[in-house]
Amino acid sequence: MESVYDLLGARRVVNAAGIYTDLGGSVLLPAVRAAVNDVNGSFASMTELLEKSGERLADLLGVEAARVVPGASAGIALSVGACMTHADGPKMEQLPDTSGMRSAVLMQRGHHYKYDRCARMTGAHIVEGDLSEFDGVACVLHPVHLEGKDGTLPLAVVTERAHAHGVPVVVDAAYMSYPIDLIASYAAQGADLVCFSAKYFWGPNAGGFVYGTRELIDAVAEIDFTRFESGQHLIFGRAFKLDRSAVVGTVLALEEWLRMDHEARWQSYRERGTRLATELPGATLGQFTLDERLIPEPPNSLVVDAGGREDELAAELAAGNPSIVCVPMEGKLVFCLETVDEADEPLLLERIRSVLA
Repeated sequence: MESVYDLLGARRVVNAAGIYTDLGGSVLLPAVRAAVNDVNGSFASMTELLEKSGERLADLLGVEAARVVPGASAGIALSVGACMTHADGPKMEQLPDTSGMRSAVLMQRGHHYKYDRCARMTGAHIVEGDLSEFDGVACVLHPVHLEGKDGTLPLAVVTERAHAHGVPVVVDAAYMSYPIDLIASYAAQGADLVCFSAKYFWGPNAGGFVYGTRELIDAVAEIDFTRFESGQHLIFGRAFKLDRSAVVGTVLALEEWLRMDHEARWQSYRERGTRLATELPGATLGQFTLDERLIPEPPNSLVVDAGGREDELAAELAAGNPSIVCVPMEGKLVFCLETVDEADEPLLLERIRSVLA
């Protein structure tokens, strides 16, 4: 039977690389998939759905307020826009022209990263500094996964310094959803807006959420796509449209994630990896982390010695049909099992043996 991919002329991918946007994010959990299918059969007021889903998120996490957004990158842009405009209608409509408003986004030296361009989409400009000068600063952007880099200050110190000047702090916590107690911890450290991507807790690739203070979450709500059609101003956030299934999928995926037995989840990766490694002499186990490092424990990946040909062999695997995408690194091929369906394990083994031969 032909799959939808076959009908479209696109190859199916056996994703052994992990959770990546350009591989479609993650696979929805069965309960989330059923809920998404259900809401696709009827309509809803997007304004009401976003308000109620935000309340549900805030209750789940014990934070002041929250809002579903189409991913962490959009969350950063909407958050920075909210910090610059504070729900002022003419200013929201004016973006990305930032004339007459605070438009600097302050980042610590050492925190420069490719996603700071999400802040610049609003018309803001990035200023790298030591958190001693706040003139003209709309907010501080703190990518929390880079915390601890040499010469940088931790979030709690950043928020204290910024708040002394009346400046809010926006945290990029896109994939910081495990361990689960991390999720709400940034509020306790004083963050004003915190951005997450839903794909890292098995939600939709085009989903995410922002939580924070009531005043700033209300400003995010004012600047997002819903107010373009029904509000008084043609605001900046119209391009960041959400489908109702993405809203529902994001909230329900987080609910499932928070009650999941994560010890059992990690144990399942170990057992699967051990089983596969017995079929490939010399194969070992390791963990391919979300910040793209290979560490020993706890394992989530099968690691195969590529004899220095890792790029060549990875390209050969990716060129097949179905395409098998893995991670070539350090003379090895890394196969992250978190995103590999168990039904695809025999195919995975067959293809690994083929390229090694």
